[in-house]
Amino acid sequence: MKRIAVLTSGGDSPGMNAAIRAVVRKGHHHGLEVWGVRRGYTGLIQGDMIEMSLGSVGDIIHRGGTILHSARSEEFKTAQGQEQAVANLKQKGIDGLVVIGGDGSFRGAQKLTERGFPTVGVPGTIDNDIPGTDFTIGFDTAVNTVIDCIDKIRDTATSHERTYIVEVMGRDAGDIAIWAGLADGAESILIPEAPYQLDQIVERLSRGSKRGKKHSIIIVAEGVGSAVEIGRQIKEKTGSETRVTVLGHIQRGGSPTAHDRVLASRMGAEAVDLLLQGKSDYMVAIQANQITGLPFEEAFAMKHQPDMSIYHLAEILAI
Repeated sequence: MKRIAVLTSGGDSPGMNAAIRAVVRKGHHHGLEVWGVRRGYTGLIQGDMIEMSLGSVGDIIHRGGTILHSARSEEFKTAQGQEQAVANLKQKGIDGLVVIGGDGSFRGAQKLTERGFPTVGVPGTIDNDIPGTDFTIGFDTAVNTVIDCIDKIRDTATSHERTYIVEVMGRDAGDIAIWAGLADGAESILIPEAPYQLDQIVERLSRGSKRGKKHSIIIVAEGVGSAVEIGRQIKEKTGSETRVTVLGHIQRGGSPTAHDRVLASRMGAEAVDLLLQGKSDYMVAIQANQITGLPFEEAFAMKHQPDMSIYHLAEILAI
């Protein structure tokens, strides 16, 4: 293997640039040429690739987003699009590809391996919803962003003695809500993986009010439903003032935390090692703080589950 490429696909996440940097510099360390594919699978189909030097990834480890940009590609879902992508890679003399992204990006990577092109995935998504890995790149930063926002919301919630409902991202996973909820002492955390009873939430609010609590924070994962609707229902049942904040895409941006920078660097470097070892159809994972490789087929056979012990601990401590 003499020449590899790297791309970022799907939703951006803080730490993607650190992963790109690691792929480029670990590749150069082993004497490889490294190319960057712009705009994910769209760029792969269009042949939009640039050679990346050591200097091209200087001063990016601390930056959010992705210098290679990202895009979703409907064309790549077709056999013709996949064939064109492989043809462009071979035309450039590229021997292996690193794909940084989430579940959809990994399934695209698997399609390339089915067409005989060596590909390794690096999990980059704030949702932390990739089975087989304890953490994904960007998750820690997103949680810290949410915590910072809730800390500010709590100030005004206290001042006005109100209940605030905060909707966080995560797609169909409740990881961001759980971790932010425990870290910020939320009274209730609503996640897709656990059914909730509105009456129980109201009872918890009532108990807090009776002991003199002047404000409350309820975190709703977007996969549960609309925080606006949940806030309306709570107001109807309690008669108390409620306000809703939907944090939205602010959770994807910002400078990555030290944890995400280190994780991205370790994972990006491991992806290069896996390609050099002749392993394809693999993803990089972290398990019990150890970086490892996991076949896509094995990962796709699993179902992501958040750490419910954290969820239950948050319930106990918010009593």
